[in-house]
Amino acid sequence: MPQPEIIVIGSGMGGATIAAALAPTGRQILILERGEHLRDSPEARDATAIFARGHFRPKESWLDGQGRAFNPGNFYFVGGNTKMYGAVLFRFREADFSLNSHMGGTSAGWPVSYDDFAPYYDRAEALYQVRGALGADPSEPPHAGDYPHPPVPDEPVIADLAQRLRASGLHPSPLPLGVDLDRWLAGGKTPWDGHPDTCGGKMDAESCGLAEALKYPNVTLQTGTHVDRLLADENGRITGLEVTRDGLGETLSAPVVVLAAGAVNTAALLLRSADARHPAGLANSSDQVGRNFMNHNASAMLALHPLRRNPSVYQKTLTVNDFYLDGGPYGEPLGNVQLLGKISAPILSSQSGIPLRIAKWITDRSIDLYLMSEDLPDVDSRVTVKDGQIRLDWRRSNWEAHLALVAKMKQVMRRAGFPVVLSKAFDRRTPSHQCGTARMGWDSTRSVTDIWGRTHDHENLFIADASVLPTSGAVNPSLTVAAHALRCADAISEGWT
Repeated sequence: MPQPEIIVIGSGMGGATIAAALAPTGRQILILERGEHLRDSPEARDATAIFARGHFRPKESWLDGQGRAFNPGNFYFVGGNTKMYGAVLFRFREADFSLNSHMGGTSAGWPVSYDDFAPYYDRAEALYQVRGALGADPSEPPHAGDYPHPPVPDEPVIADLAQRLRASGLHPSPLPLGVDLDRWLAGGKTPWDGHPDTCGGKMDAESCGLAEALKYPNVTLQTGTHVDRLLADENGRITGLEVTRDGLGETLSAPVVVLAAGAVNTAALLLRSADARHPAGLANSSDQVGRNFMNHNASAMLALHPLRRNPSVYQKTLTVNDFYLDGGPYGEPLGNVQLLGKISAPILSSQSGIPLRIAKWITDRSIDLYLMSEDLPDVDSRVTVKDGQIRLDWRRSNWEAHLALVAKMKQVMRRAGFPVVLSKAFDRRTPSHQCGTARMGWDSTRSVTDIWGRTHDHENLFIADASVLPTSGAVNPSLTVAAHALRCADAISEGWT
């Protein structure tokens, strides 16, 4: 393999997207992934294996803020967490980039605007082949054109739900999705939400970003490679990566290094890389690495009518953003509502302890929703590392807004004809929307990277994942991560000229 000119750490949404964007430059690019390719198996469409037995969860534990061990919902495969994601590809709303007052505090906003990101959202939607439609969502920001593909069709029960919600005064709209429905269903009649993509039916980091990057002979993917630490010289340049592969250690190097391991592991790697010149970790002269961890406040909601069944297979095609920009007692934003992939009896039983027979009766009749509210940045909500062990002390914020969103949607669903409405908050084991641990900013004393993802402390080290997000918004972050990675690629490309 030729000497790499760019090393990308991680093959998830950020790493795959930046590799795809940089591939046409002709530079030798090496992508390092700690996991392997996710192969098809009977467990891939088995809800009991996925949700009850945790077949695809990592064999590792982190500590929470009280020092208790837990198994995180972080997935180590080629394609990263996107192999399991719900393929929801929202743009952040214009207001998400601005200073906002919330029920739980004030969000400081971003050092850039929506307009700065808009052309990159266009490119990201094209790369990930987003299905959607404009015109119905009251929070939708401006687009240069329509979505690349029409929306994934609603199943009959969901089309009926949309009519009921409109009759209640709301504005349901198609959920922007990266799903080739025919290809997904050809592999099995199941939801895709939370299920591993082994058929290419989801537009994930492997099937889109990596597939595009690997069309070029100058791009190489190396799996089974764990990056242990980064090395920096006296001038702050990253001079090497200590890695372990097949139980053997080696040191790799490249003129440019891109870190895209996810908000928790990116922060952990920088902290593990502490040395005599950087005792608090690399890129951490601001003492902000690992801080401001955010992970959406989220709940599952099941709405049912005892006399109506829901035979939907995938369900996840609808969103409601009427409470995204306001809805609180003084007009504060509350968050996003979207459908979950159809919850089955094994999923409900394993997550709630309800006997399987009762769980089946409920899920045969339920419509399943996912409610999501913004988590505000807090310097004490953080990732730390001690003796090689990751500790995630997530301190929820803005919980009042989430409770208000849950209460409003219970009223809405009852008004829409569902007399029984149940909800349950997601716990700390699912950091699937993790962000904020190496936030971008103009001020190097209060941020880790500049607005393009270049670290303030190391001129040849870039961060291309959700770590840099200054706020979490209240929509799924995947498309924003892809847009940031494309911006980061432009900065790297311009630096070579």
